[in-house]
Amino acid sequence: MSGMVRWWWVRHGPTNARGFCGWTDSPADLSDGRSLSALRTALPDHAMLLTSDLSRSIDTADAIGRRTWLRREPDAAFREQNFGAWEGLSYDEPEGAEQFWRDPAAAAPPEGESFAALCARVATPIMEISRGDDDEIVAVAHAGVIRAALALALTLPPLSALAFEISPLSLTRIDWIREAKAWRVGCVNMQM
Repeated sequence: MSGMVRWWWVRHGPTNARGFCGWTDSPADLSDGRSLSALRTALPDHAMLLTSDLSRSIDTADAIGRRTWLRREPDAAFREQNFGAWEGLSYDEPEGAEQFWRDPAAAAPPEGESFAALCARVATPIMEISRGDDDEIVAVAHAGVIRAALALALTLPPLSALAFEISPLSLTRIDWIREAKAWRVGCVNMQM
């Protein structure tokens, strides 16, 4: 066990979904072989692999994965924000969308969760895993989850974390320094 845990956050491949797409299981478009190959090359040879339980995350992990990675069961804790009754709707379509956009971190769609709730949901497993024995973690997840990880690392309020762009098939690296019990950000939204 080294003095640091390196989190290699990969956003899943693009989807054809438009508008609110959180817990909807939209498939990833994995036709960009060049980007997938570049990601595979950039990632460590030995790592623990984490994904959400949605197919766009799992399939992207399969496309970039290595046989030397130890794969954990897909985990619903790493799902995108739940947009509830607004899943599949355009951003301006649902009733109440104007109020949501006035405070997008604290407001929750009907039957869904706020971005602040997503941040709280993912902070616990990130910290539990960071305190474990693994030194390299490859986490293939969603834009909201990666923003939440950045909020945790930088102690940002959820609203500030929404300012990060997290593109499909991008790489974000965040390191947990064990002895200091502190985070360090290596890169954000690196295009491969």
